[in-house]
Amino acid sequence: MGRKPIIAGNWKLNKLTGEAVAIVEDIKAKLDTIDSANLPEVVVCPVFTALQSVSNILEHGKNIRLGAQNFYYKDSGAFTGEVSLPMLKDLCVTDVIIGHSERREYFSESDEMVNLKVKAALANDVTPIICVGESLEQREQGITDNHITSQVKKALDGLSAAEVCKVVFAYEPIWAIGTGKTCDAVEANRVIKMIRSVIADVSNSGIASSVRILYGGSVKPSTIEEQMAQSDIDGALVGGASLVAESFVGIITGSMKSRV
Repeated sequence: MGRKPIIAGNWKLNKLTGEAVAIVEDIKAKLDTIDSANLPEVVVCPVFTALQSVSNILEHGKNIRLGAQNFYYKDSGAFTGEVSLPMLKDLCVTDVIIGHSERREYFSESDEMVNLKVKAALANDVTPIICVGESLEQREQGITDNHITSQVKKALDGLSAAEVCKVVFAYEPIWAIGTGKTCDAVEANRVIKMIRSVIADVSNSGIASSVRILYGGSVKPSTIEEQMAQSDIDGALVGGASLVAESFVGIITGSMKSRV
């Protein structure tokens, strides 16, 4: 298949700096016992205040990458309270989460803002992890595919084929985030395959086949193997289970099982 899996941990608004360092040290120690050649790409996304300390203990370029949960698309200026990509890169951040449903819902992040952030991330050579997904109401109305198609197209608006190659998507059914509910693996794969077809429409099938698309929504060690057995799921964006080293590493090792 050729698409290397990614397991990314979104810590959201959790953990003080000392706690964050302890978790990452524990994850590192556990991963050191595993053949690194077989590991997926691993990304941890702590809160802003912990990024410097976590960055200091990571062996950059080995096993674990550092991600951020948000940023502003301008490099600098009179934008009180914001953090820019050059500032994040200064801390060795390599990946950024864009358009998470919580950003869209609680902080009014629009599709247009998502697009601006995607372009800024690519311009700064940072990997954008673009989140898309539907609410329970949208699923019950039968508009899941139309809604997500619109999100994907707007996120990629104005990007060149070379730029589309560099993005990562995460399908997050909103009704399964933090609820303990998990979208059936086969249905998640169907939606992710649909996302891939939209990417093909925007660019071409060759590029679409190379773009990695993750699943997010109450991912656990007990669910990851079935999810990774699907044809088009390339990893996971993990919430609560990434806050405990044992469960996060369990997801990482579970993702290494054979895929169909």
